[in-house]
Amino acid sequence: MSGGSGTVEWRPDPRPERFLVTGALGCIGAWTVRELVREGVSVVGLDVGRDPRRLALILSPEELARVTLVPGDITDLDALARTLVEHDITNVIHLAALQVPFCRADPPLGARVNVVGTVNVFEAVRRRGDGMAPVVYTGSIGMFSPSDVDPATGRLLEDAEPHPGNHYGVYKFANEGTARIYLADAGIPSVGLRPMTVYGAGRDQGMTSSPTVAIAAAVLGTPFRISFGGSTLFQYAQDVAKTLILASRAEPAGARVFNLGGSAVAIDDWVEAIEDVVPEARGLITVEPTPLPFPSDIEHDSLAALGAIPVTPYREAIAATAEIYRRLAAAGRLVGTEHGIPQAAIAPPAPATVPAARSSP
Repeated sequence: MSGGSGTVEWRPDPRPERFLVTGALGCIGAWTVRELVREGVSVVGLDVGRDPRRLALILSPEELARVTLVPGDITDLDALARTLVEHDITNVIHLAALQVPFCRADPPLGARVNVVGTVNVFEAVRRRGDGMAPVVYTGSIGMFSPSDVDPATGRLLEDAEPHPGNHYGVYKFANEGTARIYLADAGIPSVGLRPMTVYGAGRDQGMTSSPTVAIAAAVLGTPFRISFGGSTLFQYAQDVAKTLILASRAEPAGARVFNLGGSAVAIDDWVEAIEDVVPEARGLITVEPTPLPFPSDIEHDSLAALGAIPVTPYREAIAATAEIYRRLAAAGRLVGTEHGIPQAAIAPPAPATVPAARSSP
């Protein structure tokens, strides 16, 4: 791949793989780092945050010590470009982004992080020069509205035209355009993956986080209400991480974008699965009936072009997530507010009983 402004000519890089994961302290980022560490692959995690608690949920201290964490902001192009050079990066998985509620609260900041930050990732890879793997980034089904489904089948087809219903969706749609233009102008190959409802340990914020938060609440014995009903397409964070790595190792073939597959589950069935795994929590988890404002039946057949895509059965993944929370609870480390449970939902300790004052006889 040539540097400068010319067209990029891809060739396999003879160097050992060295991954940069942006947003490494988030949920998907942490799981992606874990998969790479357990493969024995060198990985650098870049994040504007400083708290590695999500990594510590799923990595042993010895594994965590093998991760190079670099404080950095993807809105700083020069610093991002230096990181790629200084750490001899060959593969970039770009996950750093602000989620729906944060984009709604501060649209200019959301645009700087989600749109300009993604432009910076592509530009840093262009400046890096020869031998880079395809840029891999997460899009989102959140850029589609229910009206975008095919009226004949009720499915969201892979070539559907998006009509985003919020700032976050607009930004994610823009990033797919950025990928297309960087291919056309500079020959930068890429793979965008569009998840819907990602779940697993570490998923503690964002519009679709409450099904995971419900698992933590069940283990803590805390009443909790999932914020939406209906059905959605769930993707286990470990499966998403493995798919991102698979995409990074795919032969460059343009600026490809894929809907992610997963498990289509009704939220009532999700609650039943939690109760089967944590029977003592039966009746504690309730559901807001309003469905998500996104399609739930999503076509993803083209994803097979990347290879064998892992899909863990959702009941098995719920059980694995509950086990992580149980281990934390046994160690006194399961703090509800760190896992998305609002402080108001956590029952305060019972007040100490004070003996009534007695009069002297």
